[in-house]
This record gives sequence, structure tokens and C-alpha cells, in this order.
Amino acid sequence: MEITVKNKRVLITAGGSGICRTVAEIFIKNGAKVHICDLDRSVLDEFKELYPDVGISVCDVSDQKQVIQLFEDCDRTLGGLDILINGAGVGGPAGTVDQIDTADWDRTIAVNLNGTFYCSRLAVPRIRRAGQGSIINFSSTAGFLAYALRSPYAAAKWGIIGLTKSMALELGRDGIRVNAICPGVVEGERMDRVIGKEAVARGISEQEVRENYTRGNALNTFISPEEIASAILFLCSTHGSKITGQTLPVDGFTESNE
Repeated sequence: MEITVKNKRVLITAGGSGICRTVAEIFIKNGAKVHICDLDRSVLDEFKELYPDVGISVCDVSDQKQVIQLFEDCDRTLGGLDILINGAGVGGPAGTVDQIDTADWDRTIAVNLNGTFYCSRLAVPRIRRAGQGSIINFSSTAGFLAYALRSPYAAAKWGIIGLTKSMALELGRDGIRVNAICPGVVEGERMDRVIGKEAVARGISEQEVRENYTRGNALNTFISPEEIASAILFLCSTHGSKITGQTLPVDGFTESNE
């Protein structure tokens, strides 16, 4: 079964590093025309050295003005839009709700939830003009499970699932499919930072935190970025043409994070 997104015009937020860099690479390798944004100019420049045809923008998706500029850049490099992948996000603070600083709460919601909304509202008219397309929002297993000591992150990710389902109902008549990908514990530097914060908050070792996470899923494993990217590619391809309004966990079947 060949999965292709050949010549599809794709915008991927946070595409310069982490999971979404892998997502960008798999789309490029499968024939898509890609524009990425990131906060870090250096990772964007390094990516463009490897993939000269990719469009790049520095953008903080929590800033509406920067998002407007991002889409203007994307218009110039892609000439339209078929697929939006809302990958930008932050892990947020770790602690009980009474310990969370309001500035940390605001920043977590602003990047994860507001940023998804800001990008989606500008993407929709562009994808509508293309005739049909797809939006993938990054939620998490924290979007459908209780996550102690991670309330800002969980609140944002639960919100993204609600936003996804509402958008899917609104946009189906336009041929725009909207789904949420829900990664479990994904290997990489970002998860290393999250584990470090949680170890401090719980007063246990990082190794114990890692073991708690793997015990929480049926396959007793972390997830690779490639596994997330492959699932997203499927959803955005013709093979996923009748899938919308869904939350797809790629998590080894996580029943609890405890």
C-alpha cells in the first residue's frame, strides 16, 4: 500500500526540531511541498541546508501578529495550503495546582491551545480555496487522561480535543478533515526535560519516573517520533480520506500515567 502526499502543500508548526522535524521529513520524502516554523532560527537554517526547497519562518504561535506573518510567508513559498499540522507546544510546569505560577499557566495555554486556534483560523480559508484538505492538531494522552502535577498541559490538551471535534463538524461540508494525534511518551530531548521536572516535583529519581511511564502502557515502551509521523502521514493521505473528528492515540495503549 503506497501512501503519498505528492505535491500537497503543508505547513508544520514547530517543524525545526523534535517530533515535528521528523513529521516534516517524512512529508518531504513522500513528495509534499513543506513550510515549517520554529522559535529557533538556527534549527530552521540547519533544516534548510538539508532541504533547500523547504520554506522557513521564525514564529511564536502564541503571538497573533507572528502567526499572521507566518501565513503570509507560507503564501509566498507554497502558493496555497492543503494541510496544516499544529505541532507547536510546550510541556509546561510540574507541580500541584496551588504551586503553579499563573504566568506558567498562561504560557502553556497560550502556546498549546491558543496557538492551535490562531493557526487553524488562518488555515481554514486557504484550505477551503484548495477544495479539500486536512488539519492535524497535536493533543496527547494527557488530553483524555488525568495527569497529576501537569494540570496546565492537561487542560490545554483536553481543550485541543474539543476544538478538533468542533472544527471537524464545522468544516466537513468544505471537505476539510480535522483530527487530533495523541502521542504517548515520545523519546527525545523534550520528554527528557519533562521527566526531569516531574522527578523534582515528585521527589523521586528520573529513572523511577521513566519506569512509571512505561508501566502505564500495555506495550511497556516509549514511542518513537517516526511512529507519530507515520500515523500523521496516513491521516493526511487518501487512505485517511474518510477519517475526521477523531483522536488517534499512538501510545502503546496508555490506560494510566501512574
